[in-house]
Amino acid sequence: MSADKNNAVTASPDKTKKMGLWQVVALAVGTMVGASIFSIFGLGARLAGPNLPLVFVLSGAVALLVAYSYARLGSRIISDAGPIEFILRGMGDSLLTGALSFLFWLTYVVSIALFAKGFASYLLPLLHIQSSTLSSDITETGVVLAFLALGMFGSSAVGKAELIIVVIKLSILALFVVLGIWSIKTSLVTPSFTPSAVTGSVNAIAIFFLSYMGFGLVTNASEHMENPEKNVPRAIYLSIFIVSTVYILVSLVAVGNLTLPDLIKAQDNALAVAAEPFLGQTGFLLISLGALFSIASALNATLFGGANVAYALARDGELPQEFNRKLWFGSGEGLYLTAALGIVFALTFNLNGIASITSGVFMVIYLFVLYSHWKLKDQYGGNPLIIVTGFLVVAAVFLLLLNYQWHTDRNSFYGTCIVLGGSVLVELVYRGITKRDFIQREQGLLKKAGNPEEQDKQRT
Repeated sequence: MSADKNNAVTASPDKTKKMGLWQVVALAVGTMVGASIFSIFGLGARLAGPNLPLVFVLSGAVALLVAYSYARLGSRIISDAGPIEFILRGMGDSLLTGALSFLFWLTYVVSIALFAKGFASYLLPLLHIQSSTLSSDITETGVVLAFLALGMFGSSAVGKAELIIVVIKLSILALFVVLGIWSIKTSLVTPSFTPSAVTGSVNAIAIFFLSYMGFGLVTNASEHMENPEKNVPRAIYLSIFIVSTVYILVSLVAVGNLTLPDLIKAQDNALAVAAEPFLGQTGFLLISLGALFSIASALNATLFGGANVAYALARDGELPQEFNRKLWFGSGEGLYLTAALGIVFALTFNLNGIASITSGVFMVIYLFVLYSHWKLKDQYGGNPLIIVTGFLVVAAVFLLLLNYQWHTDRNSFYGTCIVLGGSVLVELVYRGITKRDFIQREQGLLKKAGNPEEQDKQRT
């Protein structure tokens, strides 16, 4: 993240072809769709019932409040470090900044666990294998190790590959919507505003906020995008718009075609079961394959892309000099450790628990990005009212999530606390041993942070 390293990357376009707008949008959409629409749909049906489409609308609105800060800062601060760069600019070097870099890495670790659980929940029924602790554990461990082994043979042009993957899985979901929208029973999707329905919907918003978290990956690819000053905001807003549309339509069709008891009974592969009333067994097979394809692609991108970048940040406080889209393996030990911890989380917590832990950890990162944007608003621009509103809303959702965890799943509550507290402890020990100093590593870049015009001029 130093100035010299940024210049080295941006001055050498021959080494890697820049990603276009739609390739980056595909990267974000691919991760978001893989994160929740297939994995935790049953949980949403149990919590929100007929209000599930409304939950996706409100969750998207909360995501837009955070996305505003990512878009404004990401258009001026071009760095693959993404949110950690924003926080470093806003808060400077401190124990907290280092702890957040470790926390950023752990968000990917927990996401990998979520993908592994989701993959197992669709694969086992598809193969007619009885779901048990043993079969689930073997499948979850196996899929992570399989992608770890695949990575040993090198990586391909992820931008183009992800675009193809996203088109395929969105086509499957579009088919689901087009064929199922005609048989929706309006009585099943009529919103309910009873006290229990409102409480369940609010809890669902806290969980399904996870559904939109992939938009942050746009900032982690900004150094390797064409015209990032314009395309970072465009990619963030486009990806949220596309995903919101998909989520709302899919939830309408699913909830409108299958009774809530049946959706809840289906648990983790609820979307595949929801396709059966109007597509029969073919629908179950189609959605199951789409889910496996989607979750696998998200797991692969997370493990070998974001996770390795995040680990490098946590370990060194800066990106490797040789980093680019085709060289994701600069921190080999990070891949092994990320995969191992992802497996530990997958084997320790259930799918719903991992989803809530992931949401909680991401929210903490978002809160510090919003706080940093507030401190940087005079330098990089931003509407104070939107920033403050975003911070207060995300803080409220975070507290609601902790309350939900405490009353429904204490293990998830403790897991969230362990991840948050553990990142501070790890940074404290690591900083004490290595004596690392973010300010010394970032001094040149931080000086330019006070002069956005000079930074923009140098980058061009």
